Formats: sequence, C-alpha cells, structure tokens
Amino acid sequence: MATEMVVSPVMLEGAYVRLEPLTSVHLAGLAEVGLDEELWRWIPTPVRTQEEMAAYIEAALGEQERGESLPFAIADKTTGRAIGSTRYGNIDRTHHRVEIGWTWLAREWQRTAMNTEAKYLLLRHAFETLGCIRVELKTDSLNARSRAAILRIGAREEGIFRNHMITASGRIRHTVYFSIIDSEWPAAKARLEAILSSHQH
Repeated sequence: MATEMVVSPVMLEGAYVRLEPLTSVHLAGLAEVGLDEELWRWIPTPVRTQEEMAAYIEAALGEQERGESLPFAIADKTTGRAIGSTRYGNIDRTHHRVEIGWTWLAREWQRTAMNTEAKYLLLRHAFETLGCIRVELKTDSLNARSRAAILRIGAREEGIFRNHMITASGRIRHTVYFSIIDSEWPAAKARLEAILSSHQH
C-alpha cells in the first residue's frame, strides 16, 4: 500500500525568486502588479479589481484548507516584491501526483528567469521532497506561447481535453494536458538548470 504524500506550506527559494505561502498579506502587492487584463487573457476567471484579487486569494486559501491546493506568491528576491502567483493544484496524495499551474507573472517580469525558476523550484520540490511520480501541467489550446514554454521545460504533451471549460467570455476552451513523470525528471532538471545558468551570464 503506497503511503500518502504529505503536502504542507513551504518556502522555496532560488537565485531569482522566492515562493512564499500565499496569504492575504500579499493582496496589496499582487493587486499593484496584477490587475492587467492581458495577464488574465487565458485564465477562465479574470481578475480586474482589488476586490477580485482578494476573492482570488480567498478561493486559493479555501482550496488549501480543503487540501486540494498549495498556493504561493512569487516574490522577486532582490526587492521582496510580490510579482505573481502559482500553485500546486489537484493534489492527489494517494497517487503521488500534483498539477503545477494557476501561474501568472506581472508583465515586467515575463520572459525573464523568474517564471522558469519558479517552475524549477516547484518541480524539484514535487519530485525530490514530496516524492511525486507525476506532475501535470495544462493550458488553453489556443495559448501558443504557454504550450511552447511547457514543452521547453521538458514536459510531454499528452492530449487535448475537448470542450473542457467555459471561460468568462463564454468561449468554450479545449485544454492541452502535459506531464513530467519521475523517470523524466533528471533530464528535465538538467535542461532547466542549463536554461537558468544561461541567464546568469
């Protein structure tokens, strides 16, 4: 009988970012950088106001309480500012799998090492500390940039869930699923470390 995976709030720190357990303390900082329509273009429920950001954090903390998610604020290590959010979701303690997602990063920090390092820290913790055998990632089938980014970190595309979600605009979204499994982690890790070290030069 497989033992249950223990998932609890933790601080994960890299060279560029610190992933802090999300709390309502992060509200002002996230609202300052995160009320940008473009950020929420691919998220089924957009966040446009400070109240909606408060509700977003509240919902994430509710999921954490029920054991479904582990949400983080992404902080810029040099300034300590909250610049985005990410989480482990769909946590399955019995089958040792989590999904990494619900990730957004303020525009100024996109296309920097921040997002790559956040994914690296979450993947490393999932495989090396939590003992996951599978980590899932998913995105809107129309989000070409996200699909390319997920492939770039070494995940494998598994398939498309058709008519998977109804977005805030009423559009019916197909969702592309990806995964990395434990046997693939060493290669994915090496690849991520190479990408991150190229940022340092």
